[in-house]
Amino acid sequence: MQRTLILLKPDAVDKRICGKVIDRFERAGLDIRGFKMIRLTPAVLKDHYAHIVAKPFYPEVEKFMGSLPVIALVLEGDDAVAKVRDMLGATDSRKAAPGTIRSELGVDQMVNVAHASDSPEAAEAEVKRFFKPEELFSY
Repeated sequence: MQRTLILLKPDAVDKRICGKVIDRFERAGLDIRGFKMIRLTPAVLKDHYAHIVAKPFYPEVEKFMGSLPVIALVLEGDDAVAKVRDMLGATDSRKAAPGTIRSELGVDQMVNVAHASDSPEAAEAEVKRFFKPEELFSY
C-alpha cells in the first residue's frame, strides 16, 4: 500500500466541491488516513513549493494558496500516487483529459482543484510536512 498527499486548493474550498472530490477518491478504492483543514503560511508555502520559489510567478501562487484554508488529505491504496494523479488529470485544467477531476472542476494551471504528490518520494516528504504521525490512522 502506498500513501500520497492531496491539498484541496482554495478554489475547491470556495466552490464547496471538496466532498465531491473526496467521494471520487474513495469510490476509486483509496482510503483516507489523514484529514484536516489548514491555512498555509508563507513559510510553509516556501518549503512546499521550494522548487518554484525563484520563478517569477511564485508570488501569485503564494497569494492564491494562502487566500483561503485548504484541506490536506493523506490517501492510501495500491499505487496511490499514480492513481490520484491519473484521476486529477493534467496540471493545467484546460489540457486535462475529459472525465478527469480537473477537466470537470478546474479552471487553469493554478486554479485546478488540488495539489497531489508527484512521486512516492515526494509523497513521503509531503505527508511528513503536513501531518504528525499521530494524525494518521489505519483502520
